[in-house]
Amino acid sequence: MDALATAPDQLQELIARHWGIRTLRPLQARAMQAVLNGRDSLVVMPTGGGKSLCYQAPPLVRGDTTVVVSPLIALMKDQVDGLRSCGVPAVQLDSSLTPVERQAYEDDVRQGAVRLLFVSPERLVMPGFQRLLRQIDIRTFAIDEAHCISHWGHDFRPEYRQLSRLKEQFPNASVHAYTATATERVRQDIVTQLHLNEPDILVGEFDRPNLTYRVVPRERDQLRQVLDVLARHPNEAGIIYSIRRRDVDDLAGELRGRGVRALPYHAGMTPEERRAAQDAFSSEAVDVVVATVAFGMGIDRSNIRFVLHTAMPKSVEHYQQEAGRAGRDGLEAECVLLAGAGDFMTWKRIIERSAAEATEPVDPAYVPEALRHLEDMQRYCRATTCRHKVLVEYFGQPFAPAKCNACDLCLDGVNADPESLVIAQKILSCVARVKEGFGMRHVVDVLRGSANVKVQKYRHDRLSTYGLLRDERDAQVCDWVRQLLDQQLLWQESRGEFTVLRLNDASWEVMRGHRTLSLTRMARSDKVERSKNESVSWEGVDEKLFGALRALRRRIADEQQIPAYIVFTDRTLREMARTKPTTLERMRLIHGVGEQKLKSLGERFVECVREYL
Repeated sequence: MDALATAPDQLQELIARHWGIRTLRPLQARAMQAVLNGRDSLVVMPTGGGKSLCYQAPPLVRGDTTVVVSPLIALMKDQVDGLRSCGVPAVQLDSSLTPVERQAYEDDVRQGAVRLLFVSPERLVMPGFQRLLRQIDIRTFAIDEAHCISHWGHDFRPEYRQLSRLKEQFPNASVHAYTATATERVRQDIVTQLHLNEPDILVGEFDRPNLTYRVVPRERDQLRQVLDVLARHPNEAGIIYSIRRRDVDDLAGELRGRGVRALPYHAGMTPEERRAAQDAFSSEAVDVVVATVAFGMGIDRSNIRFVLHTAMPKSVEHYQQEAGRAGRDGLEAECVLLAGAGDFMTWKRIIERSAAEATEPVDPAYVPEALRHLEDMQRYCRATTCRHKVLVEYFGQPFAPAKCNACDLCLDGVNADPESLVIAQKILSCVARVKEGFGMRHVVDVLRGSANVKVQKYRHDRLSTYGLLRDERDAQVCDWVRQLLDQQLLWQESRGEFTVLRLNDASWEVMRGHRTLSLTRMARSDKVERSKNESVSWEGVDEKLFGALRALRRRIADEQQIPAYIVFTDRTLREMARTKPTTLERMRLIHGVGEQKLKSLGERFVECVREYL
């Protein structure tokens, strides 16, 4: 039976009327039923899985107010704008309001005119705000980004801990927690911290089949690799993540110098600068944001077609959330990770330094736990089996398909090099020749015949192993070293802030030819097979008409000063460009076109189709 058919008829009719959605995704109906029944719940769905609708629709049926706790003003504003455009009464109470505006909104709440009230966790615990909620006998709380309450979550926020008193302060209210990323340990911690009473725990499918995952060894010419990805996505939206602020600024500047509409975003910018960048990206004034991990939670743009990491993230949870910002409209998107030899040690130093410099006491388990997450992420990067499978199984779910047809390992294949033993012997011999006193970068430079200052200083250009792999790409040699480390045929040893490569007994067995092994070649970032999802999602779409509809969407977004995706998503525009509706009645049948938008925007889009035809 269709998931929507299990929801109450009134709920089904309201969702179709306001959001133009006629088919619910798995678990959405059950999550909404938990809210309607007043039963606590924990809902875990991947980014783009439709969590927001689970708490947005039920108050329309009940005719009461749901309080939504959200960590960012920008995130609240976008949700409120989106709800209002669908004809749903919603407000946010935050520090950006004037006293007059706040009083007006509070009056609306008291009069029962608001269905969704968005607040920060800090405001929720204010005595004055709690008095307001008691005046309307609030019965439902929705906690967005609920993983922020858990010490074991990847984005712990101390202010979320204050929510642990909600059940004590409002004993008659149900509490519903929503998150996109939560392992079993984090899920249990959320339930414990919020004191949820026999909650309905609903965990959706973690797989995002519309996303194509690729891990590519980072080369010295990183800019060329970035431009390769951008070339596959002309005039499409994307996020590029870097670890350091200076890397963000440098890369954004280089891209702008090559005509790419790109802006930087990091915590070192002023709040006004960050907000301007966020607004420019949401409104489609720019297509690309180069950012640190500070960017993303407040972004709800649904048509992001690629996410590129220029270095390894610090956990699988971070990667799943950051990469998951691509393709939220259900259409195809690409997630590329440029993995570098020094990423692990870079994050290790950052983690240990932040713990050492913290002004508050640090949980003794913090550093070991953070390093364990880092090791999990490193294993993902070095996987030789389907990346969708690795991600899904990390979050405790089975993955049945033999091939996903949407990752580099399934599309491009992993090919064992017939010269694996000889390659390994050259690498290990070089480690021996430099007397096990240097790191991966230096060993690779010697093998590739580099004439840099350090190689010449130690006279390593005179070694017998100098230049043995000069015909191989830098990134490929680095990747082979990492493969030897993974197979424990080579060790890394920390010496202060540096690491050196060390041999072990297995290394000598390989060099003597007494041990077999297999080394693989990775696909180049500029020579990749496209996912089968892309051709399917564009099937029957008139791309010129899609471009005209997208231009109209942009004009309307500018007029109304709202993000473009709030007008209509790419999925809706592609369906228009596929079916070419020339009447409002035909427009009404398109996914994402509710009654309010049909009334306010329908004629303009129908006219656009007519003019094109």
